[in-house]
Amino acid sequence: MKKVLGLLLFLIPFWLQAEIYTLRVDGPIDTLLEEYVVDSFKKIHLAGNASLVIIEMDTPGGYDTSMRVIIKAMLNAEIPVAVYVSPKGARAASAGFFLLLASDIAAMAPGTNTGAAHPVSVTGSDIEKTMKEKITNDAAAYVKTLAKNRGRNMEMAEKAVRESHSYTAEECLKNGLIDLIAADTRDLIDKLHGRTLTLANSREIILNLKNEKIISLKMSERQKFLRTITNPNLAYFLLIFGLIGLYIEFTHPGGVIPGILGGISLLLAFLAFQILPINYVGLFLILLSIGFFIAEIKIQGFGMLGVGGIVSFVLGSIMLINAPIPEMRPAMPIILTFAVCFGCIFLFLTLKVIQALKRRKETGREGLIGEMGVAKTDIDNHQGKVFVHGEWWNAVADGQIPAGSRIQVDTIDNLILKVKKSGG
Repeated sequence: MKKVLGLLLFLIPFWLQAEIYTLRVDGPIDTLLEEYVVDSFKKIHLAGNASLVIIEMDTPGGYDTSMRVIIKAMLNAEIPVAVYVSPKGARAASAGFFLLLASDIAAMAPGTNTGAAHPVSVTGSDIEKTMKEKITNDAAAYVKTLAKNRGRNMEMAEKAVRESHSYTAEECLKNGLIDLIAADTRDLIDKLHGRTLTLANSREIILNLKNEKIISLKMSERQKFLRTITNPNLAYFLLIFGLIGLYIEFTHPGGVIPGILGGISLLLAFLAFQILPINYVGLFLILLSIGFFIAEIKIQGFGMLGVGGIVSFVLGSIMLINAPIPEMRPAMPIILTFAVCFGCIFLFLTLKVIQALKRRKETGREGLIGEMGVAKTDIDNHQGKVFVHGEWWNAVADGQIPAGSRIQVDTIDNLILKVKKSGG
């Protein structure tokens, strides 16, 4: 029995071997990244054997609310958290700057930058002056608190918020904004080994990272899928493609495939819109533009409805997604591409309508005038029979026209054709 207990005591340190967990924050900080990071911290807490969490980051910024939720998770983790801006050429702008300062260990790869953290409106429009001052003051106070708690340069942190200053990795290290520069994750771990840290709860620890296992926590398949379709360019494309597919199905019943593809695309677009910040005025303008294009085809607005449709489409597309940074809005080249395509279609249809109106009518009473035929009987100014347009008609003429002669229709009156002899 003693041997068994001894063996268990010998094995316990191996079973409880600490591990290093890594997370990857790429792209805009939104509700999906917030969910991914918070869920990852919960998993790490349940595992109970983490010695270090490394958040590798490359972000243009994102939403203030999501940023603050992630920072709360970091501060309450009771595990040392390192935020590492990587790889070379990456950035931690805006909300990413706050995450970097909130970490127990702030690190950057060579050739990276951070800062430019001035708050902006989600719509990109100007904020009313007093409200703008309140938002800026709140953000400045928050970043100063984070910097003070971590012993980092408060003045530079405040300038990044108030004056949108941006700093290179070397500037950050020299002026005390970050703790170190590392070439890669392995280099970061080697440099942190043996380092003494004071955590947010004032507990001091010494990092022992020698030969520890590195576990990478990935997004779930659901999160990856939602992250893909919430790409603003893809969500925008799904919306337009879905509307076109349904229009084709409704105007040409029985096609089936356009309806199926359009319906699926539209549902995926609306799923993305539940996560993306949608301006419904922009969405309604896009729907209105589709209505204008349909009306142009149906009632022949001579281009006016089409012009209204293009203007409505472009304005709606620009307003569709409220986002604080360009990366979170549909790219202007894509918007213009769709606008040009719709514009070319409606101009083509308008041209065809105008050509049709100018063309001589080929059916009905007007369609007979000018038609050639054959006199089946002698024709005078009282009676006669002609064969025109595959039909027999009663006919009269100003002079005598013998049977078998080629004739041409001049006018029609009460189903009687007035004809003349044709030189052909």
